[in-house]
Formats: sequence, C-alpha cells, structure tokens
Amino acid sequence: MPHLSLLSAPTPIEELTRLREALGTGPRLFAKRDDTIPFGFGGNKVRKLEYVAADAKAKKADTLVTVGGVQSNHARATASVAAKLGMHCHLVINGQKPERLAANALLNALLGAEVEYIPSRVERAAASEAAMERLRQQGRNPYFVPLGASMPLGALGYVRAVGELLDQMSAPDTIVLATSSGGTLAGLVAGCALHGLHTRIIGVSADDPAAEIKETVGRIVSGVGELLSPGEEMSAPRPFIVDDSFVGDGYGVPSDASREAQQLMARNEAIFVDHTYTAKALAALIAYVRAARFRDDETLLFWHTGGQVGIFA
Repeated sequence: MPHLSLLSAPTPIEELTRLREALGTGPRLFAKRDDTIPFGFGGNKVRKLEYVAADAKAKKADTLVTVGGVQSNHARATASVAAKLGMHCHLVINGQKPERLAANALLNALLGAEVEYIPSRVERAAASEAAMERLRQQGRNPYFVPLGASMPLGALGYVRAVGELLDQMSAPDTIVLATSSGGTLAGLVAGCALHGLHTRIIGVSADDPAAEIKETVGRIVSGVGELLSPGEEMSAPRPFIVDDSFVGDGYGVPSDASREAQQLMARNEAIFVDHTYTAKALAALIAYVRAARFRDDETLLFWHTGGQVGIFA
C-alpha cells in the first residue's frame, strides 16, 4: 500500500550479551533498535506515519492534526512529518504549557507546530473536532491522525516491520515491547499472523488497563485484515499478552523497577530507555528473566520503540 520512505534502512538488531550476563542467566537477549531511526528523532511512530501521512498526502491534506501529552513522542513525530511534507501541523496537547520548553515540547516548537493546550485527556476528542472545524473554516484541508497513529493504516508499518525482522534473524520465541494506544502491538500481532509465526508477543502497558488495550488491539488487527484482505477475518496464531503490572504510580512516573532497568541498559549496552514507555517494558523483561519465565535456549527480543527524547524533559 502507498507509504512514504522515512526509514533510510532497516533498524539494527543487537544482541544484549552484557545485559544477559548482568542478569546472570536466561534466554539470549536481542534488541530491535527503532530508537535509531534517523528521521525526526525516530521511534515507533515514524513507521506508522509512513502510511498515515501518505494517505493524508493522497487526500491533498495541507494540515495534520493530532493529540497527545506535553511530551508526546507521537506529536513530535507528526510535527516532523508535517514539516517534511510542507504541511501545517496542529497539536492538541493535554497538560499545562511548560514555563521552559524542553525535549519533545521544544522540538514541536522548532518544527513550527501550532500547539493548543487543553486541561486533560478527557477533552481531547472535543478539542480536536473543534480544531478540525476551525481549520476548515480557515480554508484548510485538515487530516486527523489518531493518538499514536494507532489505526489499521498506521499498524501496517509494524506489519511490514515483521518482514524486516525476519530478514535479519530467525523468528524470536518472544517479543517484549511497550504499549499504550495499541497500534504497534497490533501491527506486530498482525505481521506475525501473516507470516505464520508462533512468536509470543508481550505488550507492557504504559498506562491503560490490560483489558482495554487488548480490546483496542483486537479491533485494529481486524481492521488490518480488512485492509489487506477485504472480507477475511484476521486473528493471531497464538494469543498475545498485555501486562499492566509495571505502570507503577502512573503514566510517565518513574518506578524503582524502571530506574533499575534504565541504568542496567545504559551501563551494560549504552542504550537509553525512557520512564514513560521503554524503561517500564524493559523492567518487565528483566523481571521475566529473573523469574525464569523462559528457557535458556530461547530467544527474547526487546523491541525498542524509542522515546529517548523524553529523558531530557
């Protein structure tokens, strides 16, 4: 399907030998480094926006509208794509405007995005609809990108990423990744289904309850199936797992486990993870290994979805 080419090459896979040694034992550990995507400071949203922004361009949109938090990686990636395509970008951001812009908020400003601050997540839908209408009245042709680009079209970025992974290594026994709005997890689930893999996929929630994320992922997977094979139902070859036990005190709030995970990864592999998403997913992986959840002859892949910009918030 039509998509932009924002990835200059497949992202690397690294074996985490020193992290494995630090944990004492367990399966072979690998990382798929989507944090190294060069475009717009990278991260998983770039893969999704390759498809979503191509659709916006085909529909002759001149403005991308999306929602997120003050330090939203998705908002920054959307603003980056808009700048690259010569589009206007309107961000509906829940939270207070920082006194001093830093990290993703600073990058949004540098990219020229128009930022509208709203009190909380509850107002996102109404505020984004109102913004779309205002932009239409101004003579613009806006295109709304859902939170995280988590829609069937966006998930195709990770359907394709599974093929990329298989060009680099044999299918891992387990993939662990951070999940929130569900699009990345849904794409991996659908990609594994299309390739007939029996890889276990574990999404570690950054905020929402596991049941809500599973429902969202199931809906997106069904939508991917409809996009690729209209009228045919798609389901995972084996159930995927969502673990919401590592959220801690809330979204973006560091936990003792995420602090340890962040230090272990930095000091053993020189790879950086953030407390909102990837450090909590890595903390889950570390806990699984310590609990001997996997055999030593298995392979365990940590899909690094980016977010390192948030470290500087």
